[in-house]
Amino acid sequence: MIKQSTIIIIIGSFMLTLAIINEIIYGSFVQSFQRAEVIACISSIIIIGLGLMSQRIIPNKSPKTQLNGEQGIYISEKLRLSVKEELAWGSELILTATPAATILIFWRDETLLKRGLITDKNFKPGNICKDALENQRLISLANTNNYPDTYEFDNIVPNIPALIVHPIGKKGFIVVGGWTIRCFSKSDELWISGWAKKLTQLIDI
Repeated sequence: MIKQSTIIIIIGSFMLTLAIINEIIYGSFVQSFQRAEVIACISSIIIIGLGLMSQRIIPNKSPKTQLNGEQGIYISEKLRLSVKEELAWGSELILTATPAATILIFWRDETLLKRGLITDKNFKPGNICKDALENQRLISLANTNNYPDTYEFDNIVPNIPALIVHPIGKKGFIVVGGWTIRCFSKSDELWISGWAKKLTQLIDI
């Protein structure tokens, strides 16, 4: 499907070409004709410029990465019913409202939740997760290819293109993996951050 910005550029280029051809074939020294040609050329160039600007403002979306995993959900049986319900509701919201492909919640050396694309492998946190806990900050990896330590997340789903890690207090964290590189926005980060704060107060095994 041709993008609107491409159509705008084609129209602008076509108009500019017609103006140039018109000047060559029907060239005249009449000032009114010359002014009309100049205005036509400037208008065409402006239209082309708008098309080019819109391509930069709305960049091409990266295609979804083919990730290896099964759609499913796991919730620890050790949790209270109210916590289970919150994890089920909150994870569903994150998966539908953001570009998330998978969610994992790790608390006190144990996986409490896996949802979305999941595997049967046991997750063990590495340097990135430890950094999020120690510094109590959200870590967003827009393109995991640029970060060699992201192999620690391969047991969640191998080769996740984008990741967010958010601490839950000082005892756990949320890992959210996205479908494509640079897929998470600031709004998505706020959703995840708000949910992590709520879980900090709720989870108590």
